[in-house]
Amino acid sequence: MDKLVELSYALDTFYFLMSGALVMWMAAGFAMLEAGLVRAKNTTEILTKNVALFAIACIMYMLVGYNIMYPDEAVNSVWPGISFLLGDDNTVEEVMGSEGETYYSNMADFFFQVVFVATAMSIVSGAVAERMKLWSFLVFSVVMTGFIYPMQGYWKWGEGFLDQLGFLDFAGSGVVHMCGASAALAGVLLLGARQGKYGADGSINPIPGCNMPLATLGTFILWLGWFGFNGGSELKISDIGEANSVAMVFVNTNTAAAGGLVAALLTAHFTFGKADLSMTLNGALAGLVAITAEPLTPSPLLATVIGAVGGVIVVFSILTWDKLKIDDPVGAISVHGVVGMWGLIAVCFSNEEASFTAQLIGIVTIFGFVFLSSLLTWYLIKLTMGIRVSEEEEYKGVDFSECGMEAYPEFTTEGSKR
Repeated sequence: MDKLVELSYALDTFYFLMSGALVMWMAAGFAMLEAGLVRAKNTTEILTKNVALFAIACIMYMLVGYNIMYPDEAVNSVWPGISFLLGDDNTVEEVMGSEGETYYSNMADFFFQVVFVATAMSIVSGAVAERMKLWSFLVFSVVMTGFIYPMQGYWKWGEGFLDQLGFLDFAGSGVVHMCGASAALAGVLLLGARQGKYGADGSINPIPGCNMPLATLGTFILWLGWFGFNGGSELKISDIGEANSVAMVFVNTNTAAAGGLVAALLTAHFTFGKADLSMTLNGALAGLVAITAEPLTPSPLLATVIGAVGGVIVVFSILTWDKLKIDDPVGAISVHGVVGMWGLIAVCFSNEEASFTAQLIGIVTIFGFVFLSSLLTWYLIKLTMGIRVSEEEEYKGVDFSECGMEAYPEFTTEGSKR
């Protein structure tokens, strides 16, 4: 029996770690997607942000964030308290004496959780692209990954008051995706639109990305990584029931993405008369975000429908934000925020334990807390460091002003002079 317990513990820990590695690979997906959807003169800076924010998230979550989100002894269901650094891992005696309650390593849990934090922060990166100061963004990353994200994460996944109310969010449509989008919206409102995006006459001027093959590759990487994101959130695979659940999560995650892509492709075609690739890519991501709140209980057909609704929503959401003159270069607020809300509501269609009231309270709580705390943080950074580059720096591209190098030196005006 002891050998079976050891084998089960090892298998579940390994599955957890490999799922976390898949989610870590999503960082590459975000980097490629965002690099493809910005202009060539801003590519190096967006890549620098994505790789740096991942490192910052890992450090801040290790120092303080993980203990806020999963405290040993919480003060109450709203305030978890603050402690620092990771504790020890499980001993053999603890595992054997837990009667199956402890079935994976604490360090594996930390690794799996920390890549989720980085995912939330990556969402912010694309929304504020092409006009934000690099170091201001990185300072915000410290606060977001160390304090803002863990606090609202505690309320659900750390068994705080949202969890006690019955709010359901299997893998993070709200805790991760809507959280990142709420922080992004706060930053975008203070930052303002890119130069030339909106005309004085109310016109909307498209600013196309520089590398659609790269954006497409990024979408496929994110699609692949999402199997770790949702599948790993089952937390266990070492018995028949859990293995079947993981398989269902994988299938539903995949079909929701497919539904979202096809629905966005058709919606764009009937709206614009053309097959818009950027909308199509965002449709796949919208399907993934929509199913993340509950990828286990729907049938594959229902999961496809949930994803498809997300694909339709994201097209019209992107158009609506543009009409409101809120400039989001990659559509992150729509994909992760608006569709994240839809995903949380869609839980009620397949999970008998879901309550529409509890889901609505969760949406309002997460959005309200993250948006207001992020707005305050962005505002303080704006007062002290500034958050926007100068008009001249924006015109030339933030690659030069922030990083001192180009991503494509042979194909830009500056590079051609050398």
